[in-house]
Amino acid sequence: MNRRLVTMLSLVWIAGSISFLPRPAWSASAKDNYRTYCAQCHGLMGNGQGVNIRDMSVQPRNHTDGEYMSQRSDADLAKTDREGGLAIDKSVLMPPWGDTLSPAEIRDMVQYLRTLCHCRYNAQ
Repeated sequence: MNRRLVTMLSLVWIAGSISFLPRPAWSASAKDNYRTYCAQCHGLMGNGQGVNIRDMSVQPRNHTDGEYMSQRSDADLAKTDREGGLAIDKSVLMPPWGDTLSPAEIRDMVQYLRTLCHCRYNAQ
């Protein structure tokens, strides 16, 4: 089996397994959740340079790209976090986190993404 396929299958398996883990009674900060669930692909700084990128056929979004991120509404960002990349016609490699993160944690994650890009939604 080629290495890229093994990596992609591993990512899908890990994402699916995480949703079965019990949710802690306390809520982690958005930054902590980003580091736990997003940094492997999007990088600790949000620049799309996570440790998994060399084996990914679709490169993760650079969350520090203010020009691109300002075109995404908060609702779209939340939907992506909740339902995964396919929900907005993006990569199947972006797993859904709606069974792992609470609605409040997803809302906080959207606000954290806005701090990474130093931007707001710019409806044109």
